[in-house]
Amino acid sequence: MQAGKAEVGYTPSIPSLTLSVGCCSKLLSLCPPSQRYAAASWFRDNIKKKECLLFSEGKKEGFCQCGYPRSLHEEAALKPAGGAGQSWDRHQHTHEVPTDAFGEVVFGGLGQKTSKYARVSIDTTPEVLYKLLTEQWGLTPPNLLISVTGGAKNFYLRARLKSMFHRGLIKVAKTTGAWIMTGGSHAGVMKYVGQAVRDQALSSRSTHGQMVAIGMASWGAIHNRQALVQKGLHLARYSMDVQGQGRLTCLDDNHSHFLLVDDGTHGRYGVEIELRSRLEKLISQKPLGNSESGLKIPVVCVVLDGGPGTLNTIFNAMLNGTPCVILEGSGRIADVIAQVAGWPLARVTIALIHQLMSKFFGSEYNTFSALKIIEWTKKIQDIIRMSHLLTVFRISEEQHGELDVAILLALLKVSRNQETGARDSWQRQLELAVAWNRVDIAETEIFTEESQWKSRDLEQAMFSSLTGLKPEFVRLLLENGVSLGRVLAQDDALCDLYNHLPGCFFLSQTVRRVHRGARSGPQGLFVRGRAAPDHGARISMSHVSEEVRHLLGSFTEHIYPSKGIDPQEAGGEGSSEAPRDPGTDLFLWAVLQNNRELAQIGWEQCKDCMCAALAASKILKKMAEEVKDAEETEQMMELANIYEKHAIGVFSECHSCDEERAQKLLIRVSPSWGRTTCIRLALEADDKGFVAHHGVQMLLTQIWCGELAVENPLWRVFLSMVFFPLIFTGFLGFRRDEVIQREAQRTEDIITMETMTGSVWRTNGNTTKQLQPLRGCSRLASLYGSPLVKFYWNILSYFGFLFLFAVVLMVDFQSAPSWLEVLLYIWLATLVCEEVRQLFHDPDGFGFSKKAKIYISDLWNILDVLSILLFIIGLAFRLNLRDLFYAGKILLCIDYIVFCLRLMAIFTISKTLGPKIIIVKRMVMDLFFFMFLLSIWVVAYGVAKQGILIHNEGRLDWILRGAVYEPYLIIFGNVPTNIDNAEFDIESCTIDGSNPLKPKCPLLNDHQMPAFPPWLTIFMLCVYLLFANILLLNLLIAIFNYTFQVVHDNTDSIWKFQRYELIKEYHTRPAAPPPLILFSHLYLLIRQALLCRPAHKKVELLQAEEEELLSWEALMKDNYLLSTRQEQSQSIERRINDTAQNREAVNAEPVSCKPLPPCLLQVSQSSKALQWIMDSLQTQGLHAGEEPPQLSQSLPLPPGAGSGEGEREEAGFHVKARLFSYPGAKGPRFPVPEEMVPWEVTFGSYDPPTYDPEESEDSLEKHSRNPGGRTGLIGRGALPQLGANPVLELVLTRWRNQDRSALEFLAVWDQFQESWALPGGPVQSENHLPAALEKMMGKQLYQSCTALCQVFEGYVDDARNTDNSWVEVTVLALELDRTGPLMTSINLMVSNPVLN
Repeated sequence: MQAGKAEVGYTPSIPSLTLSVGCCSKLLSLCPPSQRYAAASWFRDNIKKKECLLFSEGKKEGFCQCGYPRSLHEEAALKPAGGAGQSWDRHQHTHEVPTDAFGEVVFGGLGQKTSKYARVSIDTTPEVLYKLLTEQWGLTPPNLLISVTGGAKNFYLRARLKSMFHRGLIKVAKTTGAWIMTGGSHAGVMKYVGQAVRDQALSSRSTHGQMVAIGMASWGAIHNRQALVQKGLHLARYSMDVQGQGRLTCLDDNHSHFLLVDDGTHGRYGVEIELRSRLEKLISQKPLGNSESGLKIPVVCVVLDGGPGTLNTIFNAMLNGTPCVILEGSGRIADVIAQVAGWPLARVTIALIHQLMSKFFGSEYNTFSALKIIEWTKKIQDIIRMSHLLTVFRISEEQHGELDVAILLALLKVSRNQETGARDSWQRQLELAVAWNRVDIAETEIFTEESQWKSRDLEQAMFSSLTGLKPEFVRLLLENGVSLGRVLAQDDALCDLYNHLPGCFFLSQTVRRVHRGARSGPQGLFVRGRAAPDHGARISMSHVSEEVRHLLGSFTEHIYPSKGIDPQEAGGEGSSEAPRDPGTDLFLWAVLQNNRELAQIGWEQCKDCMCAALAASKILKKMAEEVKDAEETEQMMELANIYEKHAIGVFSECHSCDEERAQKLLIRVSPSWGRTTCIRLALEADDKGFVAHHGVQMLLTQIWCGELAVENPLWRVFLSMVFFPLIFTGFLGFRRDEVIQREAQRTEDIITMETMTGSVWRTNGNTTKQLQPLRGCSRLASLYGSPLVKFYWNILSYFGFLFLFAVVLMVDFQSAPSWLEVLLYIWLATLVCEEVRQLFHDPDGFGFSKKAKIYISDLWNILDVLSILLFIIGLAFRLNLRDLFYAGKILLCIDYIVFCLRLMAIFTISKTLGPKIIIVKRMVMDLFFFMFLLSIWVVAYGVAKQGILIHNEGRLDWILRGAVYEPYLIIFGNVPTNIDNAEFDIESCTIDGSNPLKPKCPLLNDHQMPAFPPWLTIFMLCVYLLFANILLLNLLIAIFNYTFQVVHDNTDSIWKFQRYELIKEYHTRPAAPPPLILFSHLYLLIRQALLCRPAHKKVELLQAEEEELLSWEALMKDNYLLSTRQEQSQSIERRINDTAQNREAVNAEPVSCKPLPPCLLQVSQSSKALQWIMDSLQTQGLHAGEEPPQLSQSLPLPPGAGSGEGEREEAGFHVKARLFSYPGAKGPRFPVPEEMVPWEVTFGSYDPPTYDPEESEDSLEKHSRNPGGRTGLIGRGALPQLGANPVLELVLTRWRNQDRSALEFLAVWDQFQESWALPGGPVQSENHLPAALEKMMGKQLYQSCTALCQVFEGYVDDARNTDNSWVEVTVLALELDRTGPLMTSINLMVSNPVLN
């Protein structure tokens, strides 16, 4: 390493990656003491440091060869005599002891940044370090490991490249959940990485998802490291003294974690390289997230600047299969590689590398030897040859765009070039993109025309996207044809999704339900009726179904039937036959975790979309009531409102297209959502906007009118109610008559069109049974069975009841009940029977408890119950003729008031007065709160006045009269006269309070006049009137005004919502009004209790009709989504226009000129050539005025484009025979660049080592040389003999099937080389080929094989080749019949241990 320039060098390993950026665990200092001591104990047991065992004085007096002074050595290290001058060895003269430096470090300066650190021994196993990172420090395993290397000192990045580096590094780390690993010091490229981490931390508000930057530095090279010692239970404070660090280096304060590698030395750099390489290799072998596809965590090396050490790092990384991204323009070796990347190897010569080294290294180039330049040339050529592992990020090109894209594309390029099938390669790339959550990469690089995706190939990626909560990928996969049904139809797939739910309210509630079930008794866990293996607290679909039913309401049935649930309760009749909609399952799963994006995707895939949206609104509102987090509650309510709007939008599209179908959607039973209806879900979810929709109200109006036509005037209805024979004269219209008339008109129009056009328009659908008009009793039953007629009959009946009640109270209330009073009691009894019927009538299946709650929640039902209870109590008192007769009458009179108030319910059906009733209810609530405020002033003034005027009043009635009643009357203008002496009359009061009919006189003076000060009572009255009459009454008026304004805008929708309950009540109410309703009650009792006939049936559709209706609804949903997107695009148009104007302004600025890309240059010159041809033709054979333009032959050779000759030369040189490492050799080969391979080329400095202990150099010179050229090693090497070493290999092939779509060949696993190879082995000479073949294949097989043919013979590029020994192979081919008798012999041959 040079003094002026330095770089961080190490050997990264194979690829690495996980699901999210690992979040740091809580600070040790903030943890409970027990946890801190446990962590400290783990560190001392597992993490060690290095100490010197032998003080051996080095060149500097008083300092050991380890670099530490004598004073820092233990006494035992100073005892051995003769230590001075000994050769000190790190492996022999150091030992491990428990570490004394770990915990958390706080860096000084602004921000007080805190990081975790540990001093670790160089011999620490990578497994321990990985546990330290993930378990002790709480980091989530990464989805990608980015290893950054390059210049360590005197390194400067240009502003533009620095900005792109920061932006790209931040983006790739945040989107993929990557770990960034550097040298950790505050210098060079590591400093720039730290600045990127700082920028991301400043821009992110949340502490979660922060970038993880792990710095691995040499402990002995850290300045001010003593501040980190013995800080396990306390925060260490580290000061960055860059000016005084000398040859040492400071830690970078922006890194989140530090592993400080200690080998027992001081001042030595590069100690961490070996351990860092081993740790990266271990991480690269860890599985990627929860993927079951066998993917490992990928690793990528990012290179900026750097010197020879960085070149070795790049070379070794690429040999290990790690892709490298080189930043062009960062300096030195990075620019050298970037300059020649893509060039043909024939052009990358030693002279060119000399030139580039001189250009980019400056004065440092003069320190390089010629032999080193040759070695570096060879390594650069090998790097360029591995083009699938090399990516150059060029600022001047738009190919990669951003650095993050270049990094990810480099990993995808590696996956593309691995020796696997095309389908496996594309799937591996897709899984990587899913793990990184980079939809942009998948869209541009994976889902291309080249990749022919099938639905089954995308299923694993789809499941990973769902469990990883990646909605953009879910949408992308759906757009590319993945079958959601196949994904969720797999065994336990949906159950696994629920078990992979993130922390949410639904998960916590379901887990409680699971634990309650486990405590109550052993229960099997079932998934869709199939038993699942017990995994402790594993969530099953039965648990999900129970919790969903709790959220939807008990009126629904179980969505996911399973064992242990009654089939009738779970799904009703035929529920097992109807398959579940996968879109509905996905939508419900997303809604339950309050995931807006995934829920939107699931809703778009739903078949029963309107019912799904209303169910989601109900579930979210129910969860919002139960959840305690205010922010989460707000999010749930917001999402619930969104799906209410979706339901309204879809229904609007349906209603505008076909009103009849739209109304059928409202009342049909939905098997997917607990066999309930849309209208029921909307009411339970309190979706007033949906119920207030014009189409829903039209349906309610039709239900309200029954079989009567909606257009009938009320006066005709009233007349028909009294004179029912009018219905047989056509005086009153019926809905069926209108339907028949419309059908007749439609048929007439079709006949007319057929007559005019001569074509047949009628289809088989028109031959269905036609409706018949209502006749006789049917018309009469339809009239009196209409809820509208029932309502008016009940109003008349109620008026009659009130009239009878008033007559009894005022005229005929005798000691012995008269016949009118008995009739009143019978009438009331029928009202009581009707209320009991309403309480127990449960067509929706709520259950008695829920039905009772719904009944009591209605104000009119409360008034009904109150009036009946008061009547019963008053009747009991009235029948007691001695003492309580009059009290009973008083109670009945008060009860009459309640009955009259109940009369207001008739106005709720009125469109004019109904909303006003709602306003009155709200104002009554405001009045109660106001009365509480008013009572404070009334009581305060009344008690003070009573105490001043009257002395020791003992009568309670007069106390209340003076303290409460009189102050209340003052508000309405009744000013008392006893507060002033002017109108005092002693005759109007009693002095001692003995007269109960007179108030007590005030305290009198000697003149028999009141003793109280009149000025005080008058002043109190003025103040009381000021606040009570002026302030509080005006406040009440203001409250009423505010309530009116707030409620008035919503009263219409509220009234329409509450109107349903009235319509529902009279739709199920018996036709006869009280008191005749008693006969209807007897009929219903006999029908339901004795005959067991249900009183109400839900609308069930045939399967074909159901599918047709849902398909039509899906089409309307698509129209709604399309119109919604169009509205959004129109709202964004203005932004786009503004952006376009800004871009035009930017483009107007002067820019630097760039040369045309080669393809555009060729197009330009082709255009000139065509123009020259046209000019020549126009001159009619004469010579053109210009010379013909030069075409592609004169084009400059772009980087990456080579001539055919160069490529042929490159293909002719051996590569494996020139690898630096040789099997079994102690040292590397001599570097042989591409141009020096042929023996004909003079290579004066060629001095290869010898690897042949049995032969002398003189004997080696007698043997012929390698026909492939120089290899960098002389001698026999690892081959059996000098010269050619013949090898025989056999290619056995067969067709996979009769169509011959794929050709299979036989391969055997070579245990020594750890790779697949063709069956074969070495032979002695060409004369022994047949015998060797027979020995290899077996005598029977050899005699049977007559179709052997030789397909190749010659030199082979083998890693064992040397200058004097090489491998020559003969390849024989044999095509076999798949069903022939030779297959058995071949199987025996493969099992032969000789071949293996």
